[in-house]
Amino acid sequence: MRKCFDRRWRDDQGATLVEFSLITFMYLILLFSVVEMGRMLIVYTALANAAHAGTRYAIVHGSDLTSGACGPGNTTAVQTAVSNFAAAGLLNTSSLNTVVSYPAGTNTPGSTVTVTVTYTYDPLLGYFSKVLNKTLGSSSEGVITF
Repeated sequence: MRKCFDRRWRDDQGATLVEFSLITFMYLILLFSVVEMGRMLIVYTALANAAHAGTRYAIVHGSDLTSGACGPGNTTAVQTAVSNFAAAGLLNTSSLNTVVSYPAGTNTPGSTVTVTVTYTYDPLLGYFSKVLNKTLGSSSEGVITF
């Protein structure tokens, strides 16, 4: 009886190593994908917060800057506010695209402003670049108060 058990045990010695390597590989892929999706969620949240910060800047400084620094013709001050907030959220500001629009065509109190921010997500690991290389976007709208 013992002789039969020993022979069977010797025949299965390498199977454990192969099974362990396959399971470890799948576990690492699962672990890295969870980390990458969490990072993508953090980037999207930072992007949404940057759009909100740009809208907040536009509604507070809307009609105060009548020289065009924040008006319908020139939106660089709002874009700078969005870029500064996005940089604090560890986003690559060169991949950031900010569009500021005034649907009423004016920046007077009571009119609305819309800030739309898009960002091309770059995965941390190159393995996920074909699947997760997406453009994330967020939009925020507010009414100019001052």
